[in-house]
Amino acid sequence: MTSQNSSQWDLGRFVKTLSYFGAVPLLSRFDWFQQWFGSRPDPTVDSSSLLTSSAPTVEAVNSEAAGVILVVGATGGVGKRVVQRLMQRGVAVRALVRDADRARAMLGESVPLIEADITIPETLTPAVMENVSAVICCSGTRVQPVEGDTPNREKYYQGIKFYLPEVVDTPEVVEYQGLQNLVQAAGELGLTHRAIFDFTQPSDSFKEIWGALDDVVMGGVSESSLRLADGVAYFSGVVSTANSGGFASVRTRNLEPALDLSQYDGVELRVKGDGKRYKFMLRSETRWDGVAYCASFDTVPDRWVTVRLPFASLIPVFRAKTVNVGPVDTRHVSAFQLMLSKFEYDGALNPHFEPGFFQLQIESIRVYRQSEVPKFVLVSSAGVTRPGKPGLNLDEEPPAVRLNDQLGGILTWKLKGEDMVRQSGIPYTILRPCALTEEPGGQPLRFEQGDTLTGKVSREDIAELCIQALALPQARNVTVEIAEGEGGCAVGDWECLFGQVKADR
Repeated sequence: MTSQNSSQWDLGRFVKTLSYFGAVPLLSRFDWFQQWFGSRPDPTVDSSSLLTSSAPTVEAVNSEAAGVILVVGATGGVGKRVVQRLMQRGVAVRALVRDADRARAMLGESVPLIEADITIPETLTPAVMENVSAVICCSGTRVQPVEGDTPNREKYYQGIKFYLPEVVDTPEVVEYQGLQNLVQAAGELGLTHRAIFDFTQPSDSFKEIWGALDDVVMGGVSESSLRLADGVAYFSGVVSTANSGGFASVRTRNLEPALDLSQYDGVELRVKGDGKRYKFMLRSETRWDGVAYCASFDTVPDRWVTVRLPFASLIPVFRAKTVNVGPVDTRHVSAFQLMLSKFEYDGALNPHFEPGFFQLQIESIRVYRQSEVPKFVLVSSAGVTRPGKPGLNLDEEPPAVRLNDQLGGILTWKLKGEDMVRQSGIPYTILRPCALTEEPGGQPLRFEQGDTLTGKVSREDIAELCIQALALPQARNVTVEIAEGEGGCAVGDWECLFGQVKADR
């Protein structure tokens, strides 16, 4: 073993860790949870009173109010057609636009507009989402011809006219960060919260609740802590792979009594990270080294984000290996944990792990309950999984695939945006049209999954598809590629088309 992968193990810190978490019962035995939450409640009191806030922080939208369909990217080729069709049918619509004057000239005086920019989260005010029952997102990175050698920008190759493209916006900002802001705003509808840990107003017993649980218990030398400063908690330290280690974490002692969170749908974290991928875990048993229910989440460097983790999505693990047990028992939640690890699950590596210093700021850990949530339709693109795919013949691929790097990784960021929508917990339909055209709609369509489809499709048909997807249960939580062609269904038989696809796992 070389000096690079071995370091002196700290026996004293190992014993201290086991003592703190009660793994050595004779060394540590006291009712710390009572000190944190005050006197033990009367057994007839609902256990939700153990939460640090008894009132919801977000008011539910009035479910009896008429629903509005929010169209994002309403001045684009597909978006303006969606707006027109909804207006013609008398459906309540709201067009989200960046420039109201330009949009008014394009869409007409009768279309309700709201000015906002999904890439600037501060503009997504409550007025944007008021009474929204569905979101149709047609926004995308603007692409235009590069200034060419001729006044009209066209170039020629073997007598064929073409235009070199360039992106006007930054794909990461539009296709991922902007979409993330929009999904977060949509997810707040019908949402109620209760705080478990509000680090902006911590208890005096903070140090008696949270403690470091690092790889010293496995012979490693990583070291971390959770400290309070400036109204947030800092989970920070140094993670090392020496001595076959590679994780640092902070964990609560076992809650006494355990929390009953069965009336809630998941956990929500408000965090600012360093670009690394972390894990959140909770436990429904009091064993020191038992099964934990886990979810990984990514952070954006120096940016506050809200991470929402549905209980149903938590993976049961034992020492980073998945185990075949039932779902988490949210009636008896006994501990919480945050971790940075070089491993994901079952030996797979954390793709964003780097040894050395790390820091995650946490403002709050809350539970949430979701009542009615808006349906979310996202217009993406065929080909998003193909850039960099082994064995791909680029000569046979559409221009967007061949020029992905030149266009700022536009398809790569579209895929990241798709993944974020799929993981959000919001019911969704992701449409991946092939090459969009200005040709008339009403054409036979093909639906496929697996991202191998090529061809073309009218913007008219994609606009209609966006609207139809809102009403069809077969369209819930599916990702599908679309092109013109015989697909075994009559023109306009949307139920037949969606009946051919499978829901995403």
